[in-house]
Amino acid sequence: MPSWRTWGLLFLGLLAFAALTGAQSRTTSQPADTILLNAKIYTVDARQPWAQALAIRGGKIVAVGSANDIEPYHGAATQVIDAKGHLVLPGFTDCHIHFLEGSLDFSRLELSGATTVAEIQKRLKDYAAAHPSSPWILGQSWTYDVFGAAALPDKKFIDEVIPNRPVFLEGFDGHTTWANSEALKHAKITRNTPDPPNGAIVHDPKTGEPTGALKESAGDLVRGILPEPSREEKLAALRQGLAEANRAGLVRVHSAGGDFADFDLYDELRRKGELTVRMYISDVIEPPKLTPEEITRLEKAHERYHDEWLSGGAAKFFLDGVLESHTAAMLEPYADDLCESGQLFWGPEKFKQAVVELDRRGFQIFTHAIGDRAVRTALDAYEGAARQNHTRDAHDRIEHIETISASDIRRFGSLGVVASFQPLHTHPNAETGVWARSAGPERVQRGFAWHGVTASGGRLAFGSDWPVVTLNPWAGLQRAVTRQTEDGQPAGGWLPEQRVTLPQAIEAYTLGAAVAGRREKAEGSIEPGKLADLIIVSQNLFEIDPHAIGKTQVLLTMVGGKMVYRAPSWESTSKKAETQ
Repeated sequence: MPSWRTWGLLFLGLLAFAALTGAQSRTTSQPADTILLNAKIYTVDARQPWAQALAIRGGKIVAVGSANDIEPYHGAATQVIDAKGHLVLPGFTDCHIHFLEGSLDFSRLELSGATTVAEIQKRLKDYAAAHPSSPWILGQSWTYDVFGAAALPDKKFIDEVIPNRPVFLEGFDGHTTWANSEALKHAKITRNTPDPPNGAIVHDPKTGEPTGALKESAGDLVRGILPEPSREEKLAALRQGLAEANRAGLVRVHSAGGDFADFDLYDELRRKGELTVRMYISDVIEPPKLTPEEITRLEKAHERYHDEWLSGGAAKFFLDGVLESHTAAMLEPYADDLCESGQLFWGPEKFKQAVVELDRRGFQIFTHAIGDRAVRTALDAYEGAARQNHTRDAHDRIEHIETISASDIRRFGSLGVVASFQPLHTHPNAETGVWARSAGPERVQRGFAWHGVTASGGRLAFGSDWPVVTLNPWAGLQRAVTRQTEDGQPAGGWLPEQRVTLPQAIEAYTLGAAVAGRREKAEGSIEPGKLADLIIVSQNLFEIDPHAIGKTQVLLTMVGGKMVYRAPSWESTSKKAETQ
């Protein structure tokens, strides 16, 4: 006869079983708000990489699996989305963006793709004729290669076609600007104007007159006098930017500068139900040192904005500039100018002190570092802060990393530092371009070392740096797996050993991006408990030629279980299905 102890254990077991089955019954008896069926779901969840259906309730994913697995979540009011066999992915995150600036640029002159001075002049003339009442002509995206050996623009090229209106044009990288004579006059820039800290006014070596090329912070001498857009103009631009981001499949962006002062604009859009992209916004910390005012500003923003839609908590540093204008900080001199190796915008000790203090307070740190010396300085500072503060999993980041010492590549994995790259910044024309000429053949071999970082255990996060390049991630995804231009050049790829696989590239825009934003427990993959941020796309990336990835169209974008974008083609097929 069983003892009282045996009966007791049996009774407790039955109670536990009843509680478990009751909990399961309650879970599955609650209908989902939305069910997605007939899909090829790539989850980016290593435990369950593929699925056919999912259920959403309260803005979160509650189940992922087969159609049979999801059937219990089907209720009378449940919306059913038929994916029609299309590929479903976690929504993409752009890990490096300047969102308001990019949104405002929709109304400005676009120079991307212009390969000659004559073409730039034609676009300038056409734009000026189409905007006769604009007091300034503003534009962006010219490239250094247009100007041949000089690699820098000259005011005379603008003066020849627009002599009487001020013109101010941002370079594609945002680090060099181009002004005509009228703009220089408005900004009171003359041959006697001193260079600002961390900037340079380029002068004609014969006459001493400014050429109109302004490096780094020298561009602020003109930016500071530009007409400020009104609040309504900014809001209108942001609405356009949000719509474009949704169309491209972006569900979150990480602002790397330029949006912090406009937190209230994003908050207004959120209150009105118009914020359709989640925002993580960093504040730029200016050299030469971290100030109490900057700390207070960061703390107040983080205290006020810290939810799933709008959050602060990150500090952005600029350690150097760019290779093309020789403002990136290098360990050895530039290959095309042995007297120049660039300089750090921050003194190393002041930078390390700032990193330690912000790390101690729990803030995440983004550091712009393009030259190999700047990259090493950032890694050293992060390593020192972790050691001094005994912090772990800070997920601090280095942005760009265009050149790097061989010995520093493995440090990303060992230190847990996120490598934040922008795939479209790579230089497939590196054998002849200004970037390669500046870096030199030895450093070129470690350009944009994506595979090197991952092979040594590092974490990748991808973005665009919009408006430097398009915010559409599909061209970036293609570049990441091919290391070639859209027309397949160079044959075999530029530094093909640094390519990443398609799953690695997708992860860098999804789960890797979530890690880079300290939100990997809530975002970045399709699994129960995470936010219902996902996209349906036009082609199965795993079954096509990698050179066709850039042609991908987003059919549907969902953020928090709400559809924020549906392609016209998806609308028409859905309506057709409903009538049959």
